[in-house]
Amino acid sequence: MPHQPGCPLCSTDGGALVWRGARLRVIRADEAGFPAFYRVVWSGHAAEFSDLSAPERIHCMEAVTVVEQVLREHLAPAKVNLAALGNMVPHLHWHVIARFGWDSHFPASVWASAQRERQPAREAAVSAALPAVEAAVAARLQAMY
Repeated sequence: MPHQPGCPLCSTDGGALVWRGARLRVIRADEAGFPAFYRVVWSGHAAEFSDLSAPERIHCMEAVTVVEQVLREHLAPAKVNLAALGNMVPHLHWHVIARFGWDSHFPASVWASAQRERQPAREAAVSAALPAVEAAVAARLQAMY
């Protein structure tokens, strides 16, 4: 799939690169209040999941699964949210977000209104664990692909 001019996920990584393969990449997004907010981004420009072939869809979801598993193992979140909206950026990407009972929006979506004040000390503790998370994600994906 060719790149689309003007698409931010075609022209940039879209965040801090964790791992890049031939067909997709994993990035950590810079989303205030949500330090363990990752995206699995398809490399070629595809707007919808159904634009991928069956083997490509499996490949993509295996990567989403790896990110989710590593977040659960390393951070023990209350929940991991998965979303593929694409309303703002119509380039196929999956959000994989570790959520905690103390986070400012929990149990609502990260895009909803805040439910409580942010807890910077807890956010910092999660951020401190991210190098190990990202090393594990990269190692597992490299072994798979």
